[in-house]
Amino acid sequence: MQSKPYLTLDDAKKIAAAAEAEAVANKWPVTIAITDDGGHLLWLQRLDGAAPLSSHIAAAKARVSALGRRETKIYEDMINNGRTAFGSAPFSEGMLEGGVPVIVDGHVIGAVGVSGVKSPEDAQIAKAGMAALTA
Repeated sequence: MQSKPYLTLDDAKKIAAAAEAEAVANKWPVTIAITDDGGHLLWLQRLDGAAPLSSHIAAAKARVSALGRRETKIYEDMINNGRTAFGSAPFSEGMLEGGVPVIVDGHVIGAVGVSGVKSPEDAQIAKAGMAALTA
């Protein structure tokens, strides 16, 4: 039997703190979601001023990134480049840039999803959170 790393609550707190710091430094009101490798929500944090809908979108981005084992921008790009049928795939509401997998020792152990500002900025925040875990 093989074994692999997994996200703990302390890991989720570390990721969330770094993501929040990036968002606050840029004055971006967002929601930050962190899931395990199965897309199950471990952490959800909506900063002051973030739209209520962003809590659903951030969680969906994290879920898609964890289950797909890749950044959600890949799916958004596929759809925008003409593969519109992919928009009918499961969890298509999370196929927007801003979901980033958490990878440790070659294993996807979860994901970070952010929503509330422009998609590249959402991704910037998610990547800042992920980087805190591997730093």
